[in-house]
Amino acid sequence: MKKLLGAAVALMFLQLPGSDRLTGRMFATRSEVIARQGMVAASQPLAAQVGIDILKKGGSAIDAAIAVNATLGLMEPSGSGIGGDLFAIVWDSQTAKLYGLNSSGPAPAALTLQYFREKGIRKMPEKGPLPWTVPGCVSGWFALHKKFGKLSIREVLAPAIAYAEEGFPLSELIAHYWQRSLKSFSGYENFQKLYAPRGKVPRKGDVFRNPELAATYRLLAQGGRTIFYRGELAKKIIAYSEQAGGFFSERDFADFQSEWVNPMSVSYRGYDVWELPPNGQGLAVLQMLQMLENFDLKAMGHNSAAYLHTLIEIKKIVYEDRARFYADPRFAEIDYSTLISPAYAQKRLELFNRERSNNAIPAGDPQLAKGGTVYLTVVDKDFNAVSLIQSNYVGFGSGMVPDGLGFCLQDRGALFNLEPGHANSLAPGKRPFHTIIPGFITREGRPLFSFGVMGGDMQPQGHVQILCNIIDFAMNLQEAGDAPRFRHAGSSEPDGSLMTDGGTVYLESGIAPEVIRDLLNRGHKVSKSASEFGGYQGIWLDLERRILIGASESRKDGCAIGY
Repeated sequence: MKKLLGAAVALMFLQLPGSDRLTGRMFATRSEVIARQGMVAASQPLAAQVGIDILKKGGSAIDAAIAVNATLGLMEPSGSGIGGDLFAIVWDSQTAKLYGLNSSGPAPAALTLQYFREKGIRKMPEKGPLPWTVPGCVSGWFALHKKFGKLSIREVLAPAIAYAEEGFPLSELIAHYWQRSLKSFSGYENFQKLYAPRGKVPRKGDVFRNPELAATYRLLAQGGRTIFYRGELAKKIIAYSEQAGGFFSERDFADFQSEWVNPMSVSYRGYDVWELPPNGQGLAVLQMLQMLENFDLKAMGHNSAAYLHTLIEIKKIVYEDRARFYADPRFAEIDYSTLISPAYAQKRLELFNRERSNNAIPAGDPQLAKGGTVYLTVVDKDFNAVSLIQSNYVGFGSGMVPDGLGFCLQDRGALFNLEPGHANSLAPGKRPFHTIIPGFITREGRPLFSFGVMGGDMQPQGHVQILCNIIDFAMNLQEAGDAPRFRHAGSSEPDGSLMTDGGTVYLESGIAPEVIRDLLNRGHKVSKSASEFGGYQGIWLDLERRILIGASESRKDGCAIGY
């Protein structure tokens, strides 16, 4: 009798839903954050709190975003810093308009394809001085601040300066990346001195200080943009470049300007989804959504084999265009609107196979010849919103730290192609293909959702999965981020590598075994080994109730904070 009772109890527990939460879906890790006066979502809690403090002082969303970014450059230098680039989409409530900013820097004017041919280098390296491009982050801060800032830049940078001088404790995931990168850059003296002081590798909870970065930020607060591109900081970077075998010149820095651009959009089930045009990869999100509009994803079921197969195959098709056509538009006469048109989507859908995985896909022919990152979002009390992404590319960038400045120079040039004639081939003064993309949604001309998903080529895939979770499957913001994801790797890349075997589909835990079997039967190579599945932050603007709803990536250290 006891055995029967025990079996019945066990069966009862097996039939219970697999969640300890009283509300929401079983995979949700926590509730959304809801507030009225302002909100910040970022990948490090102390940095997010800095943004809230700036908002409470009367700062705008842009002021807070710059303050958060500066703090992340200190606290999460594996993914950000003023040696890197910046992109942003801003909703300005006064003009009721979206603004786009591309603050990515170009290759040095003295660096040519001929140099690589003479050295026998066929692929851009990720370390050292060759993949350096002019850092655009600082220019982006001052462009944004000039247009939308309220507080002085001294007030905005003050919290980051204080943390740099007094120190902060490393959070868990950032400490992991930090330790991993210290091994990768074991031969880089300045890097080791800065990020492993006195030879000690920082661990979770260890207090880290960066007085050199505090001094650099203080110079920026006093001297503005000019000091970085024409003054003392520029001179120090260029002197280091000459010493390290780089190609930077004074003219490379003096000539650089951020570029205000018009965001591009498609309508997806009544929502206008906005991304920035190339040289970033935001267009891939719009191309994928334009094609997915033709499928009833809700009927397939979330994370079913049919659903995952559809998104994976559409991603493959779009990424072949991404590899062939996405580049600095100043160096190619390309009408990118063609790529996101419904007619072009229909043409490309001819390559989609509902039952089988494609191993090799050609790029499209839209007659174009004729024509590792941190993400943060802030909304203020006036419902101004900024979607901002900033990166030094591969963890800690090039690993090269200019003497005494407290930050690494980026290696974004590693994404240049070294084949003559390719849209993304290296050229003097040309900006490389970029992976970092901020996202935004409006509806009927009103702001709705500021969001992003950091993580290299995962970013368009992450944007689409988040949006499908919200729009097609009615998930709330936190559920949309916590839901198990896929990542497809192995598509052709703008640096010249090609997809020949269909790539590999990486799946998070939570995908059902029968779904995995079905994907294998369709010809997909599937792996559940460790992979990067992105880093999501989002804020929803509920204008009817005048509230803000935020969510933050459970796979990262960060959080959403409101007040």
